[in-house]
Amino acid sequence: MALKHAVGRKAFETAFNAVYKYINKDREKNMVKLLNLAHKATGDSFPEFFWDNAINMLSDPEQKWTKVIYNAFENLNPNVVKMHVLNLAYEAGLTGFKEVRANREKYQCNVPWIILMDPTSACNLKCTGCWAAEYGHKMQRTYEQLDDVICQAKELGIHFFIMTGGEPLTRKADIVKLAEKHNDCAFHIFTNGTLIDEQLCKDTVRLGNISYALSVEGYEETNDDRRGDGVFQKVMNAMDLMKSYGLVYGVSICYTSKNYKVVTSDEFLDMLIDKGCIMAWFFHYMPVGNDASVDLMLTPEQREYMIHRVREIRAMEGGKPLFCMDFQNDAEWVGGCIAGGKNYLHINANGDVEPCVFIHYSNANIDDMSLLECLQSPLFMAYHNTMPFNDNPFRPCPMLENPEYIKKMVEESGAHSTDFTSPEAVDDLVAKTIPYAETWKPTADRMWEERQAEKAEALAAREAKYGPSK
Repeated sequence: MALKHAVGRKAFETAFNAVYKYINKDREKNMVKLLNLAHKATGDSFPEFFWDNAINMLSDPEQKWTKVIYNAFENLNPNVVKMHVLNLAYEAGLTGFKEVRANREKYQCNVPWIILMDPTSACNLKCTGCWAAEYGHKMQRTYEQLDDVICQAKELGIHFFIMTGGEPLTRKADIVKLAEKHNDCAFHIFTNGTLIDEQLCKDTVRLGNISYALSVEGYEETNDDRRGDGVFQKVMNAMDLMKSYGLVYGVSICYTSKNYKVVTSDEFLDMLIDKGCIMAWFFHYMPVGNDASVDLMLTPEQREYMIHRVREIRAMEGGKPLFCMDFQNDAEWVGGCIAGGKNYLHINANGDVEPCVFIHYSNANIDDMSLLECLQSPLFMAYHNTMPFNDNPFRPCPMLENPEYIKKMVEESGAHSTDFTSPEAVDDLVAKTIPYAETWKPTADRMWEERQAEKAEALAAREAKYGPSK
């Protein structure tokens, strides 16, 4: 199987190189060739209208996403483009995902597409309210431990790894070493951005399979009030450096009741685009931890604004050339909650395997169990057997919108809090989210009814053009 896969990758790489060499000479023709290569590699994993829509889009040079793709070919380093196509698109997104789905059936449990890992709990900053400022030096994953997880994951078809923390780039040498060894995988780094330097950029160009998401929370005053004087400017300088090297990067934004309008404003987003960002990951504030503030949680009106605003940013007409995901409000397109190993899991710096990076409970440790055994552990099987937690994708989370589920799963599985500094009882956690869930439900239900009507209309139009979906 491994030999067959290697031969398939090599054939895809050879074909891609032949097309990519001339990509800018006849973009439309050669982009269609690339799509046909991807279609051949995936077989019937995606419906025909998916490929038809993609070809139609790339046939229009004025279409927003066509411009984004063409700009990437012009501005990104060629090796970075090539390795992202081979590793993120081919290995992780196409052939790897097929293997992941087969293993879900084989082992009758969730098998993720992505694994989040904390190489360390250490951080070079002392952000207000962050436990890493005082306790982060205590926990590290060794290179060998990180490597072992990746090796196990690849056996299940997983080829996409996200490094979190702490500040993962305090371990940049090991991350570069891992990316070099596993040159058939994609690595995405969530970082505060202050440790990005010229040598790291050179290594990223050489390897091609690393991308970055830099944390920002607004403009300089807001950002530095929490993170420290000068941090915002260091992040801006890092973006300038990465842009000069043609790297793939974007931002990670936690939106709250205080900053949600600023971080989605035209001015703020245009600044990021000018800096070379091509993606923005939006995360709803979660009241996790004994000292977490409930005042930063959004009101129903504020969350509804975010849902509409992110869709405006992504819109074909009038939107921004920035790929955006809102991980609380985009559940419609990924089938609800993606945690619990359904599409991802999180391994913290102590080796605890958690169903979600925001839900700090576990009954499995990667140092004591194999990755597959962790996925078959009681808490992960509770996710597997219970999902979806709600038929309304505007209420996907078992903690924030359906807190009765996280309480039930934690208690029945015997999971424990993995908080390093102040373990949080599940009753204390849900006491903060029950009022939120009750307040959000009427708005969420009304919005989903409206969305279903929109989808029905769009489906009718698509089937009139392409015929019934298979």
